[in-house]
Amino acid sequence: MTRIPLLLLFLVAWLAVFAQTQFPTVTDWIGSPVSILPALTIYAALSHSIGIVTGFCIVSALSLDSLSANRLGVSLLPLFLCAFVTHARQHLILRDQAYARFWLGLGSGVAVPLLTRLLLTLGARQPLGDVVGVELILSGVVNAVACPLCFAAFDRLRELFEYKPILESSYRADRQIKRGRH
Repeated sequence: MTRIPLLLLFLVAWLAVFAQTQFPTVTDWIGSPVSILPALTIYAALSHSIGIVTGFCIVSALSLDSLSANRLGVSLLPLFLCAFVTHARQHLILRDQAYARFWLGLGSGVAVPLLTRLLLTLGARQPLGDVVGVELILSGVVNAVACPLCFAAFDRLRELFEYKPILESSYRADRQIKRGRH
């Protein structure tokens, strides 16, 4: 198994964090940064082992926190919780269905920013404002659209870079099967 699709997953996560924090036009217009990390986390949780998912969450969350105004490590718990629940229930999830990918992206796109916001406000005395609803809806919609696209792109990369198993048949082509009573 080649590691190129896995390295590209980490690279796309790093580029998503970089784009989220370095292009403030969208952030200023909306009032909050919109991230596709929850959609990438859902893909990682349904496609890789728990060790890779844990490493992905740690690298993504710490890189996001180091480039944003968040406290270091505050994004780790929401991302990992979303990934762990998805990975633990992957046998129940219809991974190949587009509507399941859409709803998983929507759920993670709402859950991760909401949990992050709740963790940030634990020490503050300011309650969550009305703008949070619009931010959560926008984040949910962006991740609902991005999640099926992540699956399509990374599954295509896996097809390109990974070896396909050869199915061997127990039937030998040089033998003839004779049936009947002779």
